[in-house]
Amino acid sequence: MTQPAGQPYEYRRRTLVEPDWTRFPGWRDVTAEQWQSAQWQRVNCVKNLKQLRAVMGDLLDESFYTDLETDQKRLATMSMLIPPQMLNTMVPDRTPDTEAFYADPIRRYMLPVATDRHLDWPSHPHATRDSLHEHDMWVAEGLTHRYPTKVLAELLSTCPQYCGHCTRMDLVGNSTPTVDKLKLTLKPVDRYDAHLTYLKAHPGVRDVVVSGGDVANVPWKQLEAYLMGLLSVPTVRDIRLATKALMGLPQHWLQPDVVEGLHRVAITAQRRGVNLAVHTHVNHVNSLTPLVAQAAQTLLEVGVRDVRNQGVLMRGVNATTADLLDLCFGLQGEAGILPYYFYMCDMIPNAEHWRVPVWHAQQLQHDMMGYLPGYATPRIVCDVPFVGKRWVHMVSEYDREHGISYWTKNYRTSIEQNDDEALSKLYAYYDPIDTLPQSGQDWWRKQEASAQS
Repeated sequence: MTQPAGQPYEYRRRTLVEPDWTRFPGWRDVTAEQWQSAQWQRVNCVKNLKQLRAVMGDLLDESFYTDLETDQKRLATMSMLIPPQMLNTMVPDRTPDTEAFYADPIRRYMLPVATDRHLDWPSHPHATRDSLHEHDMWVAEGLTHRYPTKVLAELLSTCPQYCGHCTRMDLVGNSTPTVDKLKLTLKPVDRYDAHLTYLKAHPGVRDVVVSGGDVANVPWKQLEAYLMGLLSVPTVRDIRLATKALMGLPQHWLQPDVVEGLHRVAITAQRRGVNLAVHTHVNHVNSLTPLVAQAAQTLLEVGVRDVRNQGVLMRGVNATTADLLDLCFGLQGEAGILPYYFYMCDMIPNAEHWRVPVWHAQQLQHDMMGYLPGYATPRIVCDVPFVGKRWVHMVSEYDREHGISYWTKNYRTSIEQNDDEALSKLYAYYDPIDTLPQSGQDWWRKQEASAQS
């Protein structure tokens, strides 16, 4: 008798579990009360090799620390900053050893090492520090006007955790040996006032993404005052708070003063008919724990309309159909977070080992369809320089051999108001070179050699 062929993906419910942090030698005596404290989490973040050694004890071989130190000195675009909550989701089901720690998907993007990178092509020739040109589109310090009806408000340049692939590596975090970061120069109150002044003078802007950095690092009274200021502008109809800390430091969003303050903001938004949402950034299902779900549920209970996830596609982390579907079912079914977008990793320096080609993203979008509820099926998008988000199937032309895709757009950015050709030209995006056929790789080597001669 012929056996059923089965489905390419088999759904199995996975209930959320808080990994046992006492499996790490440095946390054997940490109590649940300490673990649930946002202050304890912040104080005990891992910021350097010495602190990582203190947590890991003798679990990792010396070769791992050498690999990590090499990356920090020569390749890393972000400094090290990992809350205990995030470190605890690496190798969550057992005591880590060196092999398992190397292979862990969350480790791969939060704690990159030199041997992760592609030494032949660590960066694409077209990679840039500010790959989306957000700084070029500042209309006030920290306020990017890129889309016609939307602005991005960068309130600060720090986060509770630093991702290795950060698209704002030009501004966010401490400088590294390879990147001297830009600095915000205005006092926060002056920066925030400049944002409100611009919004009042531009009634065509209705949607404000409040980000940074991460809004979890803004003192609550300052953040609440800023949000209330936005709510006083009658033309602002959507406000989205961007915080990876909902996953990386959920303890922050469970603090009584934050919960009470967000309730005040949410009630004011409801009364004024403004949509208030929170966007977080989860890249792997292992990051979802009961504390994350509790924080998301709390946001919804105090009146936030939606909690949504914007992940990033990365090789070695989540760039398979099973990884993405596992994550989306965990987000939607267990944590109460709506899968929203998966971005292709941006063309920043030293990120080629994470990036996927456009064709791979298109295949993933195809293979995800039909499993999730329609409203919870995320769109995979390519954030094309000078264009913005485009669904990966919207490509106009695609040269697979050389890994060059071409895209169009239907609006001008704030720096193209006088550009008559902005809406008729093609804009290029580039696949990682190591994914190209040999002829394409050889072509890029010739281009690189010509550029250097």
